[in-house]
Amino acid sequence: MQQDKHPSYHPVVFRDRSAGYAFLTRSTASSEQTIEWDDGETYPVIDVEISAESHPFFTGKARVVDTEGQVAKFERRYGEGERPEAP
Repeated sequence: MQQDKHPSYHPVVFRDRSAGYAFLTRSTASSEQTIEWDDGETYPVIDVEISAESHPFFTGKARVVDTEGQVAKFERRYGEGERPEAP
């Protein structure tokens, strides 16, 4: 690696405040806030709005779209009309 051409790559804690979850990883992101981690070291911390711990897809709380209901709604609005035959 050439010196002075790449950003600083260092350990950073990302914290999801809504889920009370934090994880330590390496990143080029930086922050003025710090947190003391389990290993006794102090790392910069970046608060995020959503992570795998709070995202509906990963938690299993994702909303299922009722596709059959959507088709019926479309047909009520625009009429049934003629449908092309499947090959």
